[in-house]
Amino acid sequence: MHFAVAGNIGAGKTTLTKLLAKHYAWEPQLEDVVDNPYLDDFYNQMERWSFNLQVYFLNSRFRQVLQIRESGKDIIQDRTIYEDAHIFAPNLHAMGLMTNRDFENYRSLFDLMEELVQGPDLLIYLRSSIPNLVKQIHKRGRDYENSISIDYLSRLNERYEAWIHGYEKGKLLIVDVDDLDFVSKPEDLGNIINKIDAEINGLF
Repeated sequence: MHFAVAGNIGAGKTTLTKLLAKHYAWEPQLEDVVDNPYLDDFYNQMERWSFNLQVYFLNSRFRQVLQIRESGKDIIQDRTIYEDAHIFAPNLHAMGLMTNRDFENYRSLFDLMEELVQGPDLLIYLRSSIPNLVKQIHKRGRDYENSISIDYLSRLNERYEAWIHGYEKGKLLIVDVDDLDFVSKPEDLGNIINKIDAEINGLF
């Protein structure tokens, strides 16, 4: 089975992915943040590095999805290939940070890849308000995220909501995370697990 956790920057995707992997004994597939050679450059000079960064993520996640399907294991993925194509790349293009030529090239590459991959069996979307995202981003203190603006996060949130509204790739579970603390409060994690169990039972 292929599970995936989606959500804006700071929504808690990686944390929840690790907790669910531990609980269910699923194998986690985490986003390649530490070894990503473009992130620092991108946040310092978005217009110059947006296309490079998006192609890197697209390549990384396409490889992940192929490995997930070939492995035959139960795997939970931190962020999906669809988020790059439906949220991050179009947002950069709309903000004038990716040229028309680069965006069309990117979309063509994604469309080709999409024909070869399937959506996850269950997508868990972490819905968050902007104040909560800002709080979580500051709490984890990644240097390259210091320059992220409220406007940038707001634009991403709008695109996430639009994407989720029309999502038809498989089962979908929406979790509002503003009032949840699934790290410190076992009951909050337990509530999410109960909802996932209900969805999983419907998958078989």
